[in-house]
Amino acid sequence: MQYKIFGCKVNKFYINKRLWYFDQNNLNDHENYLIATCVVTDRAKNKRLKDVIKNLESWKNIYITWCGVFDKWKLIAQEKFYSIYPELEKFQNQLFLLPEQPKKSNTSTLEYGNNIYTRKFILIQNGCDNFCTFCLTIMKRWKHWSRPLDEIIAEINQFSASWWKEVVLTGINLAARWCENTNKTNQSKFSSLLQEILNQTTIPRIRISSIWPEYLDDDFFYTIENPRIMPHFHISIQHFSDSILKSMNRNYDQKHLVQTLKKFYTLKRPDLISIWADFIVWFPWETDSDFQQMLDWISDYDITKVHEFPFSWHTKGESVPAWSFVDQIPQSLKLYRKKQLNIVSQSVREAFLKKNKWLTHSVLIEGKKDWKRQWRTWNYIQAKLDWNYAKWEIVQIKL
Repeated sequence: MQYKIFGCKVNKFYINKRLWYFDQNNLNDHENYLIATCVVTDRAKNKRLKDVIKNLESWKNIYITWCGVFDKWKLIAQEKFYSIYPELEKFQNQLFLLPEQPKKSNTSTLEYGNNIYTRKFILIQNGCDNFCTFCLTIMKRWKHWSRPLDEIIAEINQFSASWWKEVVLTGINLAARWCENTNKTNQSKFSSLLQEILNQTTIPRIRISSIWPEYLDDDFFYTIENPRIMPHFHISIQHFSDSILKSMNRNYDQKHLVQTLKKFYTLKRPDLISIWADFIVWFPWETDSDFQQMLDWISDYDITKVHEFPFSWHTKGESVPAWSFVDQIPQSLKLYRKKQLNIVSQSVREAFLKKNKWLTHSVLIEGKKDWKRQWRTWNYIQAKLDWNYAKWEIVQIKL
């Protein structure tokens, strides 16, 4: 069976389960094609739509599992799906909409083990209650819930016993783990989860997916000094302007962001940490001053890679609250700001790579591409090499 996976790491967690389910039900054959993705922007939706249409001639059946087929995390009604994607309606005899979570077997909850990645993605929570005004994904996945600790520990230990060397903790708002709802930020038990994983497993590399800054307490910063936790942290910042953060309905302000970023750079670690960050650009009301502050602080706080998400109205059959806000950014200004952001972010990235030059890094060997082994350092620098190391091996290499 051929498949394509786009979007967040939550998709990558569930796709292993889905492929295992297909294996067990004799659906993993040359007639079937699986696509999993997200609906973070209209552009993402349109790209996946084109991908489905392009593959309709090659495959008898196409199975679709993405946020676009959910409605409050339940499978969307077909008539509603085709009202959003009318281009696909004439192909509905070939298309099958799937829930994200396949049916469980009666034998085990940990039987899915398709090794399609070098690292294992471990879901610790799903959903969110914040309803940021730019976000369609939250409306699709709906309310926050946390996965039981014993299930997480058992899954990590199973993977570790099967030669896996790295797990990636993931979720839609993962640092909100065990909050009653994601707005009650002081209830987070994310730090205690990290401690339990360190205490109850022997997996050598623990990587944390995208986290929101309002849940990161002193216990978190103490815990991540442990060298088994990889020195790469991806922060969902979105903006530095207080007025824009408020209109986005975020649970933190500029002062809190600055305090949080400073704590990362005072960690007692023997390695060089990397800070990545998400930003929503061209959000309504973003002034020249707001945008310049974003550029300045990306440099000042060494944001070593910027994930730039252009604000999307979601006009394709759906919308988000911010689409109706006044003072939308004109297209000409968007293009100018995009160019400036790319210049600044690339400059910071190049400076970070230069700092890492000639340092010894612990790297995880991944798959082959162009006859070379791919690998990532512990702070998530990716490269290729000619040496014939085995996949999943951890080696020490100088950049």
